[in-house]
Formats: sequence, C-alpha cells, structure tokens
Amino acid sequence: MMIPHEVVTLIVDGALPVRAWREHFDLTQEEVAERMGISPLAYAEQETIPKPRKATREKIAAAFGITASQLEL
Repeated sequence: MMIPHEVVTLIVDGALPVRAWREHFDLTQEEVAERMGISPLAYAEQETIPKPRKATREKIAAAFGITASQLEL
C-alpha cells in the first residue's frame, strides 16, 4: 500500500486523509462529489470526518482510484 509523500505531508500538516488525497489528485470537492454521485455539500462534510464509515471510505476511494485502505491513516 503506497501512500505518496505529498499525501503524508498534507496529513502531517493537519489535513484529514480524504482531503489530503483530493488535493494530491488536484481535484475540487465538486469534481469528487460528481464522481460519487452526491452533492458537493455532502462530500465536503466527508472531509471533516476523521474516520468515515467503511462503505463511505470505499466510495471515496473508488472516486480517487485508490484502495479504501489507503484512506486509513
């Protein structure tokens, strides 16, 4: 399970994993929400949750093209 240095650095600097990965992929909250089929507001809320539910992590990971375990730091 590889986690890019940029993602680790963002997390060390205080970002939660979901936000760190989104920023790593240079995506907006709106773009991720569209990929997930949810509203931007619903997605934005996920970036504030330290450990989203497993099903939610899986959906976010799929939107990023990574594994759900890569969101668990």
